[in-house]
Amino acid sequence: MAQGTGSINSDYKDWEWSDDAGERARLLQSPSVETVPKSAESQGNGLGATSALGAVFIVVNAALGAGLLNFPAAFSMAGGVAAGVTLQMCMLIFIIGGLVILAYCSQASNERTYQEVVWAVCGKVPGVLCEVAIAVYTFGTCIAFLIIIGDQEDKIIAALVKEPEEAGSSHWYTDRKFTISITAFLLILPLSIPKEIGFQKYASSLSVIGTWYVTAVIIIKYIWPDKELVPVEIPTSPSTWTAVFNAMPTICFGFQCHMSSVPVFNSMKQPEVKTWGAVVTVAMVIALFVYTGTGVCGFLTFGAGVDQDVLMSYPSNDIPVALARAFIILCVLTSYPILHFCGRAVLEGLWLRYTGVTVEEDVVRERRRRLLQTISWFLLTLLLALFIPDIGKVISVIGGLAACFIFVFPGLCLIQAKLSEIQETRAISWWAQVSYGVFMVTLGAFIFGQTTANAIFLDLTA
Repeated sequence: MAQGTGSINSDYKDWEWSDDAGERARLLQSPSVETVPKSAESQGNGLGATSALGAVFIVVNAALGAGLLNFPAAFSMAGGVAAGVTLQMCMLIFIIGGLVILAYCSQASNERTYQEVVWAVCGKVPGVLCEVAIAVYTFGTCIAFLIIIGDQEDKIIAALVKEPEEAGSSHWYTDRKFTISITAFLLILPLSIPKEIGFQKYASSLSVIGTWYVTAVIIIKYIWPDKELVPVEIPTSPSTWTAVFNAMPTICFGFQCHMSSVPVFNSMKQPEVKTWGAVVTVAMVIALFVYTGTGVCGFLTFGAGVDQDVLMSYPSNDIPVALARAFIILCVLTSYPILHFCGRAVLEGLWLRYTGVTVEEDVVRERRRRLLQTISWFLLTLLLALFIPDIGKVISVIGGLAACFIFVFPGLCLIQAKLSEIQETRAISWWAQVSYGVFMVTLGAFIFGQTTANAIFLDLTA
């Protein structure tokens, strides 16, 4: 993309954005990414320490996660392997395009996090909407993580106490609400309170290994299935033409790594858009193979009867699958504090911007506010997770929001960036890029509207 000679929209300064508030909002960056402060960058020392290969690993790390458990059910909803793979391939073009657009706009605006790029390029209204969307998305994802913990613990406990899976838990200490609550209070809450969470990057690497292990188990179980694993029915085509769209939230949720992509781009030794395009293409192809392997093999193993969480379809006493469940629990235990940290950072940035209070003046109140925010966030997500046992309902909502981060905001950034260029004549490439941006916004708005309306309809008719 050719960069014009104009400047990027800067009307967000009308909201008296301070450097301090910007630094606070910059906390949204991935804890595993080491970037250079903007002050150092302005002195010519802005090159990061991440190689292209390292950036590929970080982007794959950001994309892969517990969302892969829902891919077999997404293939079932889409109408089979052919429809599911085709939908993924089509969406991947725009997913990669969105990542490249964000890098281009980050370079043009000299901003280093997702929400800062949207603020600088698109202005105050899209900037506020972006930050609110990030807070809601991270909140919903935390709910999904707690539901996943409950799902996996149900199976592990059933194997340990040797109770029939059809029978409900007969002991209070094996009740789902109790096991989720005790795990959350003992492990998740203490990890969510600290101001900084850099220590999480080592556990996050282990969780990536866990997701690869889960995929390997699902593929092996399809190649060498147990006798009791017989698919109910394997659809080969969608039931209706709109059924394909029901798989979109899962795909968006799985491939959504755009919020952490901007700091990853700026952490590279050579932060160039062309190099970044190659990095994200390789990373998304790797993620595609993982998700496709999980989706295809899990779907063909169980057919239309596959659960929203594919590991729930396997028997409790299967030891390799039990280890996969343990890995998934570890994955979400380390991911919840990171997602909460991101949401808290956005809320803190909004608070500092509107009050105009500096960090130095707000040290004592910041600690008290952080504790209040953390405990309120934790208790609300826990309560909702206890009474929403179906992870599919949560993903249908947050998957629609993920479409906004993948399509809508990058599309708006591209449109505004091109409109800000000062050119005597508009070349064909300029019109093509603006049209591409308009199409991305339209597609993202459609996915968000369709999935949100579908989720509300299902809740009303349930």
